[in-house]
Amino acid sequence: MLHQERAPDTGRDEAFREEVRKDEVFQVEGHGIDPIPDAERHGSAKDLFWLWFGSNLTFTYVINGALAVAFGLSFWQATAVVVIGGLSFFAISAAGLSGVRTGTATLVISRAAFGVRGNWPAGLVNWIVSIGYTIVNTVVGTLALEAFLADLGWAGGHTARALALLVTLTMTFAVALWGHATVQVAERWMAYALALGFAALLVFVLPGADTSAPAAAPGVSAWSLALVVMFAGPFSYVPMPADYTRYLPRTTSLKALTWSGALGGFLSSVALGVAGVAAATQTDMTDAVVGAETLLPGWFQPLFLALVLGGSVTNSIITLYSSSLNLQVLGIPWTRARAIVVSAAVTALGSLGALFLTDFTTSLLAFLSLLIIVFAPWGGVFLADMVLRRCRYDSAALHAGGRGAYWYRGGWHPAGLTALLAGMVFAALTCDSELWTGPLVAPLGGADLTLLGAVVSALVYVALARRTATPVQP
Repeated sequence: MLHQERAPDTGRDEAFREEVRKDEVFQVEGHGIDPIPDAERHGSAKDLFWLWFGSNLTFTYVINGALAVAFGLSFWQATAVVVIGGLSFFAISAAGLSGVRTGTATLVISRAAFGVRGNWPAGLVNWIVSIGYTIVNTVVGTLALEAFLADLGWAGGHTARALALLVTLTMTFAVALWGHATVQVAERWMAYALALGFAALLVFVLPGADTSAPAAAPGVSAWSLALVVMFAGPFSYVPMPADYTRYLPRTTSLKALTWSGALGGFLSSVALGVAGVAAATQTDMTDAVVGAETLLPGWFQPLFLALVLGGSVTNSIITLYSSSLNLQVLGIPWTRARAIVVSAAVTALGSLGALFLTDFTTSLLAFLSLLIIVFAPWGGVFLADMVLRRCRYDSAALHAGGRGAYWYRGGWHPAGLTALLAGMVFAALTCDSELWTGPLVAPLGGADLTLLGAVVSALVYVALARRTATPVQP
């Protein structure tokens, strides 16, 4: 049964509380961005391990590892960059403490940094980014399933591709629609199977890796591009951690949730990234799926395609789920379950375009790479605000609109928006993407410093808001 979202009622008795429990597996979750009452909190920090481990068992990291080699890095250099990128999951996981403290979604909590109205533009960009990456994952999964069907002897052209798309979307949408509890269970069980399969991939790919040094030392451009690629994936999760910790009991410790989530994301992203690095030293990975297949025994290739599909689905599930909460933050007056239909419909339309219109995927990826000019500085401000406040917010004020402490000046927080703008200017000046090259890229020797926009925005925010962004006493 679908329940309308509502504010917590501390006066309910225990029997009624159990009757309307809102986070059951294979039942539509009734909560959205409304605060989760203490009586309905459950689970433990170890659940985060499987969430981040399963959702990052995606072939995207294999592609990222291969790109590091394509930029000119050796096996060991590229592996070092993969490991550094994986360490960023410690920051992502720690950000989940804000969900434990407030019981609400990340993009509600960011109202404290930007103001209720000031939070809206970046919230829209975050929704576009989440849908964009869901489309990319859906396309990758669809193409893998289409190839799998072809291996089974069904080469049905557009019909086979359309069927593959329908299956991929259905697998993703069904889990995300049911909600938080089902997402966690699905990620855990899919992780078991995917981990075994990708472990076999490593066994086939690693022994043949060329670990010799490159003929020429890579320049600053190669290093910076590789780092941008490695950090972009984990950093795209900054608007999501609280979405998956808001049901945890308030007694959950920062240490426990940080280590559990970080180890999950680190292990899967690094393992698959190293697989991509190893593969790229042995074969052409321009088409990463085809390239990886050439290194595998024939009997394993259909299973490999199933791994690509499964990894795409696990990653799409959490981005699609978070996108429904994002739409509520943007003001759509619907339940989370209804809002997710909008995200799913846009994902379906985008995937159709990517699969049946020429070069749509390339254009989408170029567009998403440009959005990091906004995305990275936003993350810097949010994380800096979280640290200044020690994750202690006025939970009621986050939902109070013009009556709350986070309304600031007409709904806009000058310190947060100034810091965001400073970070965006820096990122734009140092960005080296397909659609835009900043004027400072050439003087910097080709270095892409876009991600440092997060550092710039964080430092500016600390300077402007260190006296006002103070913790709310518990």
